[in-house]
Amino acid sequence: MERASRLAGAVVWSRRPSGAGATPVLPDGCMDLLWHEGRLLVAGPDTRAYVPAGPSGRWAGVRFFPGTAPALLGVPAHELRDRRPELADLWPAAEVRRLTARVDAAADPVTALEDIALERAAGTPPADPLLRALVAALDAGRPVAATADELGLGARQLHRRSLAAFGYGPKTLARVLRLQRALALARNGVPFADTAARSGYADQAHLARDVRELAGMPLSELLGREGPSGTPGQLPNDTS
Repeated sequence: MERASRLAGAVVWSRRPSGAGATPVLPDGCMDLLWHEGRLLVAGPDTRAYVPAGPSGRWAGVRFFPGTAPALLGVPAHELRDRRPELADLWPAAEVRRLTARVDAAADPVTALEDIALERAAGTPPADPLLRALVAALDAGRPVAATADELGLGARQLHRRSLAAFGYGPKTLARVLRLQRALALARNGVPFADTAARSGYADQAHLARDVRELAGMPLSELLGREGPSGTPGQLPNDTS
């Protein structure tokens, strides 16, 4: 299950992974707040594919719009890069225990988790609109240097703000967003050569290299392993 959240730009989801032949979670510029049967965790920004290897059971998540999670969580994104820590490592343990019990007892853990995100957002200043403008420009395929000029930022300032908001620099963010554009087209049956051209790759070979580096497998294999809804939500590392 996946749907748009009541929190602007976010998505809520729930899944019961089988564990066999798991589909990798690919970099997407986002961070997730996660619940798994008595645990609250955070999925930080990925720079490479992550193959779920955690315990089975039901998972629920809130996937935040790129750049918005650090303000809500109170932690710069780069500190969580390629990590899936317990929420209690970031927030007071007593508060996390209370919130975990609340989600555990809820008839619908997805809605309960979403309510927590909404409450947190209500007490947090709005995200810098410049970050949304940056995501929009890079997602449209605009060059990083031109985008920085349009936003009135120097290269170092843009890199510093990107690290805090997204977990990596603007060039990596642009690469991640380009990959997601390509996947959306390929999932809809667009031929790989056309997918490459329309997504901003130099050619199909460039697309193939990028998918292998970020997803760890060829594009055809990746699409074959995905379910009907495409890429699954973030899952944590096995901490058992």
